[in-house]
Amino acid sequence: MNEALLTALAVITDEERELLSGRREIDRSLYMHGTSAEVDSALLLDAGKLITIRPHTRFVRFPRHTHNYVEMVYMCKGHTRHIINGTKVLLSEGELLLMRQNATQEIEAAGEDDIAVNFIIQPQFFDTAIHMMDESENSIRDFLVGCLRGDKSGTGYLHFRVADILPIQNLVENLIWTLVNAQPNKRSINQLTMGLLFLQLVNHTETLRTDPHFAHEQLMLQVLRYVEEHYAEGSLEALAAQLNYDVCFLSRAIKRETGQNFTVLIQNKRLRQAAYLLRSTAMRVIDISASVGYENISYFHRIFRAHFGMTPHKYRTSTETAIKDTFLDK
Repeated sequence: MNEALLTALAVITDEERELLSGRREIDRSLYMHGTSAEVDSALLLDAGKLITIRPHTRFVRFPRHTHNYVEMVYMCKGHTRHIINGTKVLLSEGELLLMRQNATQEIEAAGEDDIAVNFIIQPQFFDTAIHMMDESENSIRDFLVGCLRGDKSGTGYLHFRVADILPIQNLVENLIWTLVNAQPNKRSINQLTMGLLFLQLVNHTETLRTDPHFAHEQLMLQVLRYVEEHYAEGSLEALAAQLNYDVCFLSRAIKRETGQNFTVLIQNKRLRQAAYLLRSTAMRVIDISASVGYENISYFHRIFRAHFGMTPHKYRTSTETAIKDTFLDK
């Protein structure tokens, strides 16, 4: 991390100065109302803002609590020890920890050289950030965002061990720098940067650890990653062999967790990828059909029309017309 930024984040805060002078617990009035154990975003976020950051408070154990926002912790230096829904999590330098609303957490006391940044994020910030990305739909991205927004019951946290992945480190540092400094167009920059960060995290789900009490979510991430990487030629049998699961068991698990069978997951990904190629390339329709796994062009036309309500050619021309109209309106 940039040394000047790290130095700024390491400055002893007023609350930490009180702790070093003998105070034995956090100043609850900074985080909570009365005797409540819920950290309230209204005390940390200015009115109308969707995201902010604050240095993690050191020198004291942060007692058991929940929060009514999504929290993302980035470990700039050193480490912190968290207990999330009863599970111990060690967050080391360069790693990211994202916690959904209402996850129960306590944090052991950090030392002076343990420098972490807490992002306080309203759930709707992710909607804006992700929707601003002009990228084909991605089921892993949607799964991760759904976990954080509370669309899905299950894991309380996502722990990404990404210390050695330079693009992710750069994006997180950009987020911190923009929020620390009075950067023009800060809101738009942060939304785009968060979108890019999620796209990078989607590409590195092998680094992800989730609550061990929800092993089915880790399994579904493996399934979705397989679909994203092998949609053109993948099969349920090959996936079951790769994961060392019985085919029938895996098929039932996929249906239970996603509401769709494996064939539908593969087909939806193929069609989304085909639509993306129609929008963004000049490839021939027959070549697009083959590239996404359909050698039979007639079958591809039939299922594409059933899914999108128009032929591939019509989809391409309607998209081109929409883009031209957008530029004319400007």
